[in-house]
Amino acid sequence: MSDKSEQQRLSVFKTYKLYVGGKFPRSESGRVYEVSDSKGKWLANAPLSSRKDARDAVVAARKAFGAWSGATAYNRGQILYRVAEMLEGRRSQFVHEVADAEGLSKSKANELVEATIDRWVWYAGWTDKIAQVVGGGNPVAGPYFNLSSPEPTGVVAVLAPQESSFLGLVSVIAPVIATGNTAIVIASERSPLPALSLGEVLATSDLPGGVVNVLSGRTAEIAAPLASHQDVNAIDLAGADDVLAKELEIAAADNLKRVLRPQPVDDWRAVPGTERMTAFLETKTVWHPTGSLGASGSSY
Repeated sequence: MSDKSEQQRLSVFKTYKLYVGGKFPRSESGRVYEVSDSKGKWLANAPLSSRKDARDAVVAARKAFGAWSGATAYNRGQILYRVAEMLEGRRSQFVHEVADAEGLSKSKANELVEATIDRWVWYAGWTDKIAQVVGGGNPVAGPYFNLSSPEPTGVVAVLAPQESSFLGLVSVIAPVIATGNTAIVIASERSPLPALSLGEVLATSDLPGGVVNVLSGRTAEIAAPLASHQDVNAIDLAGADDVLAKELEIAAADNLKRVLRPQPVDDWRAVPGTERMTAFLETKTVWHPTGSLGASGSSY
């Protein structure tokens, strides 16, 4: 009887949803699209996000920005490290999804997932160090302290890389939030499943809802309203082709968004440096008098 019942059992397929404001809504439009593996085999139906979903994600990201940017850098590092712990615990799931998404063997996919977790830890370690690299005291001619410190830009729209469904994805998300920004991420159009599963990890970690919002669907369709949105402060065009990138740059100019243009990446496993962190940081400089300077020097 047991063998017969197992043969008659129907598989329970996973329902993938968006991740917006710490919750898992279906697309406002009710639409989905088919996601297939590298050989054309159906994997799942992913939500086909609408312009309304994009606007909802901006509202969630703005609402979360104050508390996230105001948290201590050390606390942000702790939270990001907790995300890495959660990724480690679900490694087998991501190996399966990455292998299907990118047409890799399980061993190659495992290497990529391990590199992805390491990349997240790497950025977690930078949260309380980046200020020392890009900030500091400035020598000025006069009785003043002159101090520069980095501050997050705000709400950042991120077009995830199209080919690197997980390592590339994390490599563009982590630097944005490590520096105190909040993010709206458009997952790879062809391979969105690792990104949607990442939303499940973020939801069960200590990351506040709204800090990262994950949308799936047609990249150009979702990116257009984000590029022109007046409450989005910056946009990373990593996953845009040349034609789309130009259109989005023009739209982003309306409210002087910071724009990170697409940059060719030969190997996402290479050490990324600090460029993606500094791309979405502003520099605040404060002048403060030291007091009167006499013949003996400063009064301090």
